[in-house]
Amino acid sequence: MSGIRLLVADDEHLIRGALVALLQLEPDIEVVATAENGIRAVEEAQEHRPDVCLLDLEMPEADGLEAAAKILASVPSRVVIVTRHARPGVLRRALASKVSGFVPKSTPAEQLADVIRTVAAGRRYIDPEIAAVALTAERSPLTDRELDVLRHSRSAHSVQQIADRLHLAPGTVRNYLSAAMMKLDASTRHEAADRAWEQGWI
Repeated sequence: MSGIRLLVADDEHLIRGALVALLQLEPDIEVVATAENGIRAVEEAQEHRPDVCLLDLEMPEADGLEAAAKILASVPSRVVIVTRHARPGVLRRALASKVSGFVPKSTPAEQLADVIRTVAAGRRYIDPEIAAVALTAERSPLTDRELDVLRHSRSAHSVQQIADRLHLAPGTVRNYLSAAMMKLDASTRHEAADRAWEQGWI
Protein backbone atom coordinates (compact mmCIF):
# COMPACT_ATOMS: atom_id res chain seq x y z
CA MET A 1 0.00 0.00 0.00
CA SER A 2 1.09 3.58 -0.48
CA GLY A 3 2.47 5.61 2.40
CA ILE A 4 0.25 6.33 5.40
CA ARG A 5 0.10 10.02 6.33
CA LEU A 6 0.02 10.30 10.12
CA LEU A 7 -0.72 13.01 12.70
CA VAL A 8 0.68 12.51 16.24
CA ALA A 9 -0.85 14.45 19.15
CA ASP A 10 0.46 14.19 22.72
CA ASP A 11 0.96 16.94 25.30
CA GLU A 12 4.14 15.30 26.64
CA HIS A 13 6.96 16.59 24.44
CA LEU A 14 9.28 13.65 25.13
CA ILE A 15 6.66 11.01 24.30
CA ARG A 16 5.49 12.87 21.19
CA GLY A 17 9.07 13.18 19.96
CA ALA A 18 9.80 9.50 20.63
CA LEU A 19 6.64 8.38 18.81
CA VAL A 20 7.46 10.53 15.80
CA ALA A 21 11.08 9.31 15.68
CA LEU A 22 10.14 5.64 15.97
CA LEU A 23 7.20 5.71 13.55
CA GLN A 24 9.21 7.68 10.95
CA LEU A 25 11.54 4.66 10.78
CA GLU A 26 8.69 2.65 9.24
CA PRO A 27 9.05 2.76 5.43
CA ASP A 28 5.31 3.18 4.81
CA ILE A 29 4.48 5.78 7.50
CA GLU A 30 5.06 9.53 7.14
CA VAL A 31 4.36 11.87 10.08
CA VAL A 32 2.88 14.95 8.41
CA ALA A 33 1.87 16.89 11.54
CA THR A 34 2.17 16.94 15.33
CA ALA A 35 0.17 18.68 18.07
CA GLU A 36 0.52 19.30 21.80
CA ASN A 37 -3.18 19.60 22.67
CA GLY A 38 -6.59 18.55 21.43
CA ILE A 39 -7.58 21.86 19.80
CA ARG A 40 -4.29 22.02 17.88
CA ALA A 41 -4.77 18.38 16.80
CA VAL A 42 -8.11 19.30 15.21
CA GLU A 43 -6.56 22.30 13.43
CA GLU A 44 -3.59 20.27 12.15
CA ALA A 45 -5.87 17.45 10.99
CA GLN A 46 -8.06 19.88 9.07
CA GLU A 47 -5.02 21.48 7.46
CA HIS A 48 -3.01 18.33 6.60
CA ARG A 49 -5.86 15.78 6.23
CA PRO A 50 -3.83 12.76 7.42
CA ASP A 51 -4.92 9.18 6.81
CA VAL A 52 -4.62 8.35 10.52
CA CYS A 53 -4.56 10.53 13.66
CA LEU A 54 -2.77 9.11 16.71
CA LEU A 55 -4.25 10.97 19.70
CA ASP A 56 -3.35 10.83 23.37
CA LEU A 57 -6.50 10.43 25.46
CA GLU A 58 -5.56 12.92 28.15
CA MET A 59 -4.57 16.25 26.59
CA PRO A 60 -5.26 19.86 27.60
CA GLU A 61 -7.74 22.13 25.76
CA ALA A 62 -9.68 19.11 24.49
CA ASP A 63 -9.10 15.45 25.35
CA GLY A 64 -8.46 12.78 22.74
CA LEU A 65 -12.12 11.77 22.41
CA GLU A 66 -13.32 15.37 22.02
CA ALA A 67 -10.64 15.98 19.41
CA ALA A 68 -11.50 12.70 17.67
CA ALA A 69 -15.17 13.64 17.37
CA LYS A 70 -14.30 17.01 15.78
CA ILE A 71 -11.73 15.47 13.44
CA LEU A 72 -14.03 12.66 12.30
CA ALA A 73 -16.81 15.16 11.66
CA SER A 74 -14.65 17.28 9.36
CA VAL A 75 -11.84 15.16 7.89
CA PRO A 76 -11.85 11.76 6.10
CA SER A 77 -9.34 10.39 8.59
CA ARG A 78 -9.21 7.49 11.04
CA VAL A 79 -8.35 7.86 14.71
CA VAL A 80 -6.31 5.74 17.11
CA ILE A 81 -6.54 6.69 20.80
CA VAL A 82 -3.49 6.04 22.99
CA THR A 83 -3.93 6.04 26.77
CA ARG A 84 -1.84 5.54 29.88
CA HIS A 85 -4.86 4.71 32.04
CA ALA A 86 -7.56 2.67 30.34
CA ARG A 87 -10.41 3.70 32.60
CA PRO A 88 -13.55 1.54 32.45
CA GLY A 89 -16.18 3.14 30.26
CA VAL A 90 -13.78 5.16 28.11
CA LEU A 91 -13.65 2.43 25.46
CA ARG A 92 -17.43 2.54 25.11
CA ARG A 93 -17.24 6.31 24.59
CA ALA A 94 -14.45 5.82 22.05
CA LEU A 95 -16.43 3.26 20.06
CA ALA A 96 -19.51 5.48 20.16
CA SER A 97 -17.47 8.32 18.65
CA LYS A 98 -16.33 6.07 15.76
CA VAL A 99 -12.69 5.78 16.89
CA SER A 100 -10.94 2.99 14.95
CA GLY A 101 -8.17 2.04 17.38
CA PHE A 102 -7.61 2.03 21.13
CA VAL A 103 -4.23 1.06 22.60
CA PRO A 104 -2.20 1.55 25.82
CA LYS A 105 0.90 3.76 25.85
CA SER A 106 2.93 0.67 26.73
CA THR A 107 2.40 -0.67 23.18
CA PRO A 108 5.80 -1.29 21.45
CA ALA A 109 6.48 0.92 18.42
CA GLU A 110 6.47 -2.02 15.98
CA GLN A 111 3.06 -3.13 17.21
CA LEU A 112 1.76 0.44 17.12
CA ALA A 113 2.87 0.70 13.50
CA ASP A 114 0.89 -2.47 12.73
CA VAL A 115 -2.17 -0.99 14.48
CA ILE A 116 -1.84 2.15 12.34
CA ARG A 117 -1.67 -0.02 9.20
CA THR A 118 -4.71 -2.03 10.32
CA VAL A 119 -6.73 1.13 10.92
CA ALA A 120 -5.54 2.77 7.68
CA ALA A 121 -6.80 -0.32 5.82
CA GLY A 122 -10.29 0.27 7.21
CA ARG A 123 -10.30 -2.21 10.07
CA ARG A 124 -10.55 -1.67 13.83
CA TYR A 125 -8.06 -2.57 16.53
CA ILE A 126 -8.87 -2.65 20.24
CA ASP A 127 -6.21 -3.77 22.70
CA PRO A 128 -7.45 -7.11 24.15
CA GLU A 129 -6.73 -6.18 27.78
CA ILE A 130 -8.58 -2.86 27.47
CA ALA A 131 -11.49 -4.68 25.84
CA ALA A 132 -11.61 -7.21 28.69
CA VAL A 133 -11.67 -4.44 31.31
CA ALA A 134 -14.41 -2.60 29.43
CA LEU A 135 -16.58 -5.71 29.24
CA THR A 136 -16.46 -6.20 33.00
CA ALA A 137 -16.78 -2.49 33.86
CA GLU A 138 -19.63 -1.24 35.96
CA ARG A 139 -22.41 0.45 34.01
CA SER A 140 -23.18 4.06 34.81
CA PRO A 141 -26.18 4.53 37.14
CA LEU A 142 -26.53 8.10 35.87
CA THR A 143 -28.89 9.43 33.21
CA ASP A 144 -27.54 11.19 30.13
CA ARG A 145 -28.56 14.60 31.53
CA GLU A 146 -26.86 13.86 34.88
CA LEU A 147 -23.70 12.92 32.98
CA ASP A 148 -23.95 16.16 30.96
CA VAL A 149 -24.07 18.40 34.04
CA LEU A 150 -21.21 16.49 35.69
CA ARG A 151 -19.11 16.76 32.54
CA HIS A 152 -19.49 20.54 32.63
CA SER A 153 -18.84 20.58 36.38
CA ARG A 154 -15.29 19.35 35.78
CA SER A 155 -14.45 22.71 34.21
CA ALA A 156 -15.44 24.47 37.46
CA HIS A 157 -18.34 26.31 35.84
CA SER A 158 -21.01 27.85 38.05
CA VAL A 159 -24.49 26.36 38.05
CA GLN A 160 -25.64 29.33 35.94
CA GLN A 161 -22.88 28.72 33.36
CA ILE A 162 -23.74 25.01 33.19
CA ALA A 163 -27.41 25.94 32.75
CA ASP A 164 -26.56 28.37 29.94
CA ARG A 165 -24.40 25.82 28.12
CA LEU A 166 -27.03 23.07 28.34
CA HIS A 167 -30.01 25.43 27.78
CA LEU A 168 -31.57 24.41 31.09
CA ALA A 169 -32.94 26.34 34.07
CA PRO A 170 -30.47 26.67 37.01
CA GLY A 171 -32.95 24.85 39.27
CA THR A 172 -33.05 21.93 36.83
CA VAL A 173 -29.25 21.76 36.81
CA ARG A 174 -29.23 21.71 40.63
CA ASN A 175 -31.73 18.86 40.61
CA TYR A 176 -29.58 16.82 38.20
CA LEU A 177 -26.47 17.52 40.28
CA SER A 178 -28.23 16.52 43.51
CA ALA A 179 -29.47 13.27 41.94
CA ALA A 180 -25.98 12.45 40.61
CA MET A 181 -24.35 13.20 43.98
CA MET A 182 -26.84 10.93 45.75
CA LYS A 183 -26.32 8.05 43.29
CA LEU A 184 -22.53 8.32 43.57
CA ASP A 185 -22.53 8.94 47.34
CA ALA A 186 -20.58 12.17 46.82
CA SER A 187 -20.71 15.21 49.09
CA THR A 188 -19.99 17.79 46.37
CA ARG A 189 -20.66 18.07 42.65
CA HIS A 190 -16.91 18.15 41.98
CA GLU A 191 -16.45 14.88 43.90
CA ALA A 192 -19.30 13.34 41.90
CA ALA A 193 -17.74 14.58 38.65
CA ASP A 194 -14.35 13.15 39.60
CA ARG A 195 -15.88 9.74 40.38
CA ALA A 196 -17.79 9.68 37.11
CA TRP A 197 -14.62 10.67 35.24
CA GLU A 198 -12.55 7.96 36.95
CA GLN A 199 -15.09 5.39 35.81
CA GLY A 200 -14.91 6.73 32.26
CA TRP A 201 -18.57 7.73 32.24
CA ILE A 202 -17.86 11.36 31.31
